[in-house]
Amino acid sequence: MSTRVVVLPGDGIGPEIMGAAQQALERLGDFEFEVHPFGGASIDAHGTPLHDDVLARCRDADAVLLGAVGGPRWDTTDPQAPRPEQGLLGLRKGLGLYANLRPVRPVPALYDASPLRPERIEGTDMLVVRELTGGIYFGARGRRDGGAFDTCDYTVEEIERIGRTGFGAARSRVTSVDKANVLETSRLWRETIHRLHDREFPHIALEHLLVDNAAMQLVAAPRHFDVILTENLFGDILSDEAAMLTGSIGLLPSASLGAGGPGVFEPVHGSAPDIAGRGVANPLAMILSAALMLRHGLGMHDEAAALESAVDRALDAGVRTPDLGGSATTAEATASVLSHL
Repeated sequence: MSTRVVVLPGDGIGPEIMGAAQQALERLGDFEFEVHPFGGASIDAHGTPLHDDVLARCRDADAVLLGAVGGPRWDTTDPQAPRPEQGLLGLRKGLGLYANLRPVRPVPALYDASPLRPERIEGTDMLVVRELTGGIYFGARGRRDGGAFDTCDYTVEEIERIGRTGFGAARSRVTSVDKANVLETSRLWRETIHRLHDREFPHIALEHLLVDNAAMQLVAAPRHFDVILTENLFGDILSDEAAMLTGSIGLLPSASLGAGGPGVFEPVHGSAPDIAGRGVANPLAMILSAALMLRHGLGMHDEAAALESAVDRALDAGVRTPDLGGSATTAEATASVLSHL
């Protein structure tokens, strides 16, 4: 029986890199791909970034593979106008995806591409676990009396839920990141994580860092980190900072998971409208996102390892797209991965 994957190519380079991931998956199993517009493409087609029918199809799928969304043609400051990014928030909320996982592991073949010295990043292997459906992104917001407001809300249940994901993924240590010296939500976060640790995960080391200190330590001592556990806004920022340790955001995948039902798997990078249609986009983060789908979404661990190994070997063999300082096209980079699969 085939595995049904809803494919949301999205905007910009999304459709180009999605094709690479589909080619790799077709080598590894029997997949049925169901393609739907999403983000800006859905605004153009349906007037909304996420159509209700598409959300229903996602709920019925085994997994959801997402490309990228957004672009200048849909940028607006009109609060009533639809924006592509609203589709991401709606998809996460609609599927109950509360945990975002972003692995960060610089590849030795690309140490020289990192803005940090090789000896600084050598041995780095971390996982950023970001809470995805609470916090300021989902709180009340608006404008009144010449000002604007955004509300950050968290409950103990939301914090415990993401905490269990972070502790469960850790090998030895969880670094919980907050701003408890200023924010009341962060004080609740710290209290809850500390209590959860003592009650359920005493065998895992726990440390608390303020978010500004965490941002500095990511640059100063990245290999110190095992699992970074944090709330929505801080996780959004820190995961992008961590991404640059690899030398290119074009290498990093992510997984968004919930308590049940399909997960959503997507690259960390954006839609890169400036290079869309030129055939030079880096497909490796999209391919590695497919590997995360195999592992975390479908339980196909051997196939996931094979795909990740193929990416590593392609890089060892010298494949470099322009973002990595080379001249390989999307098709050439894809072909190199497939040749090592």
